[in-house]
Amino acid sequence: MIIGIDASALPPQPVGAGNYIIHLVRVLAALKSEDEFTVFAQSGGRELIALSEETACRWVIVPNMKPAVRLVWEQTLFPRLVSQSRVELLHSLHYTRPIKLPCASVVTFHDMTFFLYPRLHTRAKRIFFQLAMQISARRADALIADSESTRQDAIRLLGIPPQKIYTALLGVDNAYRPISDQRALEAVRLKYNLPPDFILYVGLVEPRKNLPLLIRAFRKLIDLKTETRLVIAGRLGWMYTQVVQLIETLGVKDKVSLIGYVPTQDLPLVYNLASVFVYPTLYEGFGLPVLEAMACGVPVVTTEISSLPEIIDDAGILVPANDEAALTLAIQSVLTDRALSRRLAILGLERASQFTWERTAQQTLQVYRNVLRAD
Repeated sequence: MIIGIDASALPPQPVGAGNYIIHLVRVLAALKSEDEFTVFAQSGGRELIALSEETACRWVIVPNMKPAVRLVWEQTLFPRLVSQSRVELLHSLHYTRPIKLPCASVVTFHDMTFFLYPRLHTRAKRIFFQLAMQISARRADALIADSESTRQDAIRLLGIPPQKIYTALLGVDNAYRPISDQRALEAVRLKYNLPPDFILYVGLVEPRKNLPLLIRAFRKLIDLKTETRLVIAGRLGWMYTQVVQLIETLGVKDKVSLIGYVPTQDLPLVYNLASVFVYPTLYEGFGLPVLEAMACGVPVVTTEISSLPEIIDDAGILVPANDEAALTLAIQSVLTDRALSRRLAILGLERASQFTWERTAQQTLQVYRNVLRAD
């Protein structure tokens, strides 16, 4: 069968859902199957996915567009392009699909934050995605969720029949592993001016990630004479100024580093240099940075919400969302108890090894088979 993969939403600096697009396309295209894959991507997306020359895959390069323009293009010009490409099934990798399509379709829902936490998005973005996801839920032949938590949320919030939506847990790239190359580690430490010991956060700087909670907990740690620093790695997103202002208000500006977006070639090294990884998020559809940190052998502290208990299991410390005292205590325990830190590192490595992109791709391919068999 000819399967179309809509990778047109891949941003130039991928995180979360962007990394899902990259790795799913790579592994699907490399699978030894009778299927033909046609990938629709912007030119920058093709460079990021970077398939090997031997991989049998047809590329259809679409115009480079800003996100809002891409959504208009998706509804107007994209269906004709799909038809011209003789695609039998189109997999839309980022929440939305054209209202009208000449073929079967599968849509991935990464999370349900637009419904569960609408205040964490701009009004325009919230209204658009709520409507678009409802259309996808009705018109797609099947849906895929990144976690069972997201699947259950989608069933409850959108009334999706349980048999129509599948779970395909994400994976972690082999680049995320314990690294012993001291020259490489020190080069990255110097590049980003990283201190000898630090707490690490990786992800967008936006309201949903709940960074003010981490910053307040960090202030408490300083008051408790804990010798550490805080490093925030990620692109500055919506309402990031609140985070910057809080850092200044609490008087920790000299102990907090905002190092911006860290590219894939450096990120595993940054994880390896951290003493503990902390993810204070309010809601996640999966929580890929948590998995990446565990795969690098870094102890993890995160919140006991949505998909994270499903991913962490017993391989990290889970604290109640918005519980500043519990978060402070958990971080302090990891920083001061070497036996606990080592145990969490080992458990994290074992847990992360269970998540592979190959499994994600195989589960996704089975969804395609189910849809086309039903047709």
